[in-house]
Amino acid sequence: MSDKPALLIMQPHLAFLSPVLEADYSVWRFWEGPPLEATEVIQALVVAGEFPVDKHLAESLPKLGLIACFTAGFDGVDLAWARGRGLKVSHSPGVNSEDAADHAMGLVLAAWRRIVEGDRVVRAGAWKPQEKMITPSLRGRRLGIVGLGGIGVALAERAAAFGLEIAWWGPRDKPDAPWPRAESLLDLARASDILVVACRVTEETRGLVTREVIEAVGPEGLLVNVSRGQVIDEDALIDALKDGRLGMAALDVFSAEPTPPERWADVPNTVLTPHTAGATAAAVPRMVALTRENLRRFFAGEDLVNPVPD
Repeated sequence: MSDKPALLIMQPHLAFLSPVLEADYSVWRFWEGPPLEATEVIQALVVAGEFPVDKHLAESLPKLGLIACFTAGFDGVDLAWARGRGLKVSHSPGVNSEDAADHAMGLVLAAWRRIVEGDRVVRAGAWKPQEKMITPSLRGRRLGIVGLGGIGVALAERAAAFGLEIAWWGPRDKPDAPWPRAESLLDLARASDILVVACRVTEETRGLVTREVIEAVGPEGLLVNVSRGQVIDEDALIDALKDGRLGMAALDVFSAEPTPPERWADVPNTVLTPHTAGATAAAVPRMVALTRENLRRFFAGEDLVNPVPD
């Protein structure tokens, strides 16, 4: 057994962290099998924050002291449980807000101007000049943003350049925000041609976008989600798209990931991407750096650089 501090990486898509961390730590990988030999020495879990932390596993590690979320999100961590056990929780906030906002604006453009559909028409040899694809203009449309955090602000700034009228809603007012806040989410949905969900997922925001909110966006409207799939009633969303009660949807996140392709096979008017809004060549190294620094500080007995806020 190595005398280096021991940690356990939980998700296989974080395997690229192994060579980065192995110089300083004894690294175990959960997908290779339960770390039976290291149960008594593992002090930190490295996780993707959207995946639920295995409490049974965590409670079987007597020296566990840190759950290090590689991502900005930490919704997979039951914070009350973690704090009740004296566990510290870190994350990587703010490193990809601009990238996620870029992606959200891209989804708006792709769906509203039917860019993906046009690509399919050309590739299928179905382009008929006499049947020109006419799409709605974007300028002057009303954009509603759910959650005016880093992503929401960055999106609003981008949307202004496209001539969109911007409003937002969140549970707490932000008097310094230059855009008007709706009285309620339902009011925002009713007033929006395009509704973009960019809020953080919490127990209060799970299922926030209900069937009523979806239908309020309307048969000509577009619903975009770059938050978490759990924020939207996905079954209601699919039903509304099939029935024409919602015009379009552009989604980067889903209630279960990877989402089964058959779930979307007959769902019209959708643009779907595989949870890549914040995954860029610029953002990922910053997440690596923050994760390493939080680990270093934890093992050095110092304050975390990015503890999850209360």
